[in-house]
Amino acid sequence: MKLPIDFYLRQDVVQVAQDLLGKVLYTHIHGKTCAGIITETEAYAGITDKASHAYGNRRTTRTETMYQQGGISYVYLCYGMHHLFNIVTNQQDIPHAVLIRAIQPYAGLDTMLQRRNAKQYHHQLLNGPGKLSMAMGINQTFNAQSLQGNQVWLESKSIDVPEECIEITPRIGVDYAKEDALLPYRFVVKAKL
Repeated sequence: MKLPIDFYLRQDVVQVAQDLLGKVLYTHIHGKTCAGIITETEAYAGITDKASHAYGNRRTTRTETMYQQGGISYVYLCYGMHHLFNIVTNQQDIPHAVLIRAIQPYAGLDTMLQRRNAKQYHHQLLNGPGKLSMAMGINQTFNAQSLQGNQVWLESKSIDVPEECIEITPRIGVDYAKEDALLPYRFVVKAKL
């Protein structure tokens, strides 16, 4: 069953980021379904967060997706080559988002391997936001899509992630955010699920 819209509309983006661990991300493209268990996330807290694209209430063609009501995807191109998949949270005009940084394969591994040009599964296959997007077939066309639809969605499969298995750290690659780079907004599952 797809995660209900209420899951995404909560006010605390940091809590949503942690709660996404163990949820399953699905894509269905050209008749092929792929799924991965979310094992790493980062929270971005909108206009007050110096690491967020929407910091200072920045509204551009790219960031406008973040200002929509939660429960949609925010996909952008990083370094001109990597599509990064984010989940918009909170109410309309509050630009919170969670970056999905890593997954473990759950379904459609053969398709993921093919998309990543790999022969077999290894730890490095899905351990970065650009890598998982490529494996899942996520590109710019996924931007602003409803997570209640049939091309990209999330489900709860009752996968338990004990608190002692969650590592909480600062986010990666946001040194430009100065003091906000040190915020404990990154969540990582330390063990295989």
